[in-house]
Amino acid sequence: MSEACGCGNDERDDEHEPERLWEITELRAAAVAGVVLLTGYVVGWTGGPRPVEIGLYGLALAIGAWTFVPSTLRRLAKGQIGVGTLMTIAAVGAVILGEVGEAAMLAFLFSISEGLEEYSLARTRRGLRALLSLVPDEATVLRDGAETTIPASELRVGDRMLVRPGERVATDGTITSGRTALDVSAITGESVPVEAGPGSEVFAGSINGTGALEVEVTSSAADNSLARIVAIVEAEQSRKGEAQRLADRIAKPLVPAIMIAAALIAAIGSVLGDPLVWIERALVVLVAASPCALAISVPVTVVAAIGAASKLGVLVKGGAALEALGAVRTIALDKTGTLTANRPTVIDVATTGGATREQVLDVAAALEARSEHPLAAAILAATDGPVQPAEEVDAVTGAGLAGYRQGRRLRLGRPGWLDPGPLAQQVAAMQAAGATAVLVEDNDQLIGAVAVRDELRPEAAQVVEALRRGGYQVAMLTGDNQATAHALARQVGIDTVHADLRPEDKAALIAQLRQHSSTAMVGDGLNDAPALATADLGIAMGAMGTDVAIETADVALMGEDLRHLTQALAHARRARTIMLQNVGLSLGLITVLIPLALTGILGLAAVVAVHELAEIIVIANGVRAGRTTALAAGAATSSPTALATHA
Repeated sequence: MSEACGCGNDERDDEHEPERLWEITELRAAAVAGVVLLTGYVVGWTGGPRPVEIGLYGLALAIGAWTFVPSTLRRLAKGQIGVGTLMTIAAVGAVILGEVGEAAMLAFLFSISEGLEEYSLARTRRGLRALLSLVPDEATVLRDGAETTIPASELRVGDRMLVRPGERVATDGTITSGRTALDVSAITGESVPVEAGPGSEVFAGSINGTGALEVEVTSSAADNSLARIVAIVEAEQSRKGEAQRLADRIAKPLVPAIMIAAALIAAIGSVLGDPLVWIERALVVLVAASPCALAISVPVTVVAAIGAASKLGVLVKGGAALEALGAVRTIALDKTGTLTANRPTVIDVATTGGATREQVLDVAAALEARSEHPLAAAILAATDGPVQPAEEVDAVTGAGLAGYRQGRRLRLGRPGWLDPGPLAQQVAAMQAAGATAVLVEDNDQLIGAVAVRDELRPEAAQVVEALRRGGYQVAMLTGDNQATAHALARQVGIDTVHADLRPEDKAALIAQLRQHSSTAMVGDGLNDAPALATADLGIAMGAMGTDVAIETADVALMGEDLRHLTQALAHARRARTIMLQNVGLSLGLITVLIPLALTGILGLAAVVAVHELAEIIVIANGVRAGRTTALAAGAATSSPTALATHA
């Protein structure tokens, strides 16, 4: 969390993370402080007792200040300064000069911004628990010649682990016996099951297919692939949490400069003139330097922009995420579920021996009719008319299917198990196009080959082109194989492709990209979580994404239309521009007020009045970030600037 984050509790129980805005302590305190402050104003406007008015201001100040002053003081003791430090100093100065209401307003505004930041961080922390849920609590091992069920945490390197069909793998290992098709989509992003047999590596969280496996454990539960994912995510979330916000970065050099200036004014003035006059002027300078407008300008812009983004189907988790989204210059895209729809389809059918396309699909569908393999749904969807299922279907682990229909032997499987014969060149072309090819035999005669591929989203090429026109660098990061990744990248117009990546590999590549420019990672699965956390900004495809991806990411695109990505970037870029305008106005105001207060041209009342006027101006400007234009259904995506919302 940033230096200025004034949480009442620095340590929070991860089991009781707040899920709603009103569960945030800082926001509840801000609401109470606001009610008390408003009551004080009403008392003053109606000519009520002055002591009651001041008392209400004091109570509002105490409630608002509780959200940031204690933690600010603790961090100040460690030599860490930020906007919270300047807020505290300005509040103290205002109280000394009798402007308790001004101090209360400052504390009220800042407590709101603190609460909004805590809310965004709480959402992120909740995602880690979902990561660990993919590892089974227990595992079956062979010890002393007998099968024993033990807690997964007690697995040791060298243990022989038994993994039955349909079970998740408890930790990393190497297959010593058995063949299967492993669903590793949660770990690597591979869109179709991976054939595995003796000598193949398996990873914690993978789902075993139809074959029983005996696996030699190569890492403990505390050091397996999922544990490394958690470690990366925790470390990167900590880095993001400690990153200074825009206001903090400004305040870091500003705070000591103002403190030194005020001290010099009081000291030198007291030597050369009336000490009381110059001490008072020093305090007025502190109030003049009070970042009231700065404190409220960014939160108002953030609230307006985030609210507008939600109407576009974009969930932005707080001001830091909005700032980062507006500053991004490099976009790293996952393939499966992001550029593609994660719904494999038949893209080609090759025939031989006089067979027709319909006959090839009919035989393939007969074998796949009762299969749960991801390819089955694609083949069945491509088949016209009713399908007569084959009988006595046998799944040959890691190879394919065999069965009988009307006395004829039918087979479907991968090249190598079945001989591609005259279709070898066409099968190679299918694989080069990024498809999974399966051969089909009818009564031991090859009749064709079927190519199945997870197709690109129809708008993917438009989006990539729009990003490039908008000045963004675009790269693809995927755990899928090289052939599939490069084939799809060519179709969509991406030149930079990194394939065969494990989750930690994606995170390492993102770290490299961040060294050159602000980088966003766009993904939808568990395998993307470390990269989402490592990037300057993580963007999840929410409708298709896992809970882990959505919780780990800073931004979630809640629909399946990838064009919302360019719209979200344009919206955030405009909001960030408004933020910078407000910050510039706030700093310009401070720059003008300090010398006027120093020379005595403006007294305390005038300084306070100017501050209040400036707050109205920056609030009005910040509200503009809430104006937006929804993405029309079916509309072509243009560049981010063309998608920018209207001022």
